[in-house]
Amino acid sequence: MPTGMNEPRPFRYKLLGRTGLRVSEACLGTMTFGEDWGFGSAKEECQRMFDAFVARGGNFLDTANLYTKGSSERILGELVAHDRDRFVVATKYTLSQRAGDPNAAGNHRKSMVAALEASLKRLGTHYVDLYWVHAADLLTPVDETMRALDDLVRAGKVLHVGISDAPAWQVAQMNTMAEFRGWTPFAALQIE
Repeated sequence: MPTGMNEPRPFRYKLLGRTGLRVSEACLGTMTFGEDWGFGSAKEECQRMFDAFVARGGNFLDTANLYTKGSSERILGELVAHDRDRFVVATKYTLSQRAGDPNAAGNHRKSMVAALEASLKRLGTHYVDLYWVHAADLLTPVDETMRALDDLVRAGKVLHVGISDAPAWQVAQMNTMAEFRGWTPFAALQIE
């Protein structure tokens, strides 16, 4: 058998939506980086998964502010710290950050900014490449969400925005509004 026949093929790269950002065709989801939920992976196992992913050319990494009570972001931040600009780091917000606080969840500006600042601190970085709206919020006006996301992009704290777990009609409404008003539209959609 020729040498290299059993070695995994390296990842190819795709453009993220209508941007020029190149992401590996596979994204490493880090929802279970950390053991704070009573299951998941210890830091050493996370390092092995990360190293295997990077060895194949992977550069796209996904987490969220609440995954394993924040440990996912902390571990991921440590893993990419040696060469942060090489990686495309995505994180999410929307879900409740504090029980009993009505403004600690949702897609409104206060929740968004507080969640991003906490995520940046845990990740140990000054920006994220992709900031996901984690879920639909039918209480917050969509123009508030899109304008606040655009402000974060203009401030350089977020490079691209995306949305997950939202109905198609709402995504279309939000992107149409953003494009009409000259705000940053969603570059990515995360679905089942």
